[in-house]
Amino acid sequence: MTVTRTIDDLLAESRARLDRLSPDETFTAAAHGAILVDIRPAAQRLVSGEVPGALIVERNVLEWRFDPACDARLPVAVDHDIQVIVLCEEGYTSSLAAAALKDIGLHRATDVDGGFVAWKAAGLPTQMSSQRVAS
Repeated sequence: MTVTRTIDDLLAESRARLDRLSPDETFTAAAHGAILVDIRPAAQRLVSGEVPGALIVERNVLEWRFDPACDARLPVAVDHDIQVIVLCEEGYTSSLAAAALKDIGLHRATDVDGGFVAWKAAGLPTQMSSQRVAS
């Protein structure tokens, strides 16, 4: 018998491992040095906007950019203790991405509950897309 898991199962398992943050908690954490990472594709950021100061790292390269042992890491990926907060449009993909960062040892990785939609609804700062990407 094949045991299958649905995406809902995977999402629930991922979220069970995270201390998800509200948009307001994220704003405060970022002001105190946490790295807010927007993983949405460029087309989505163009339509919806961005969070000023968020690091843009598209989902397909996220683990490589934040693994401190990887040659393709970003300069901010100095060790496994950095606090990375992942943001997507509504808070689904970001949960899976944050769990993947935990899998490579970033034990403080988490995501924004409700994503960019919740961030914007909370009245937090946004701007139109600047098309800047940390590749």
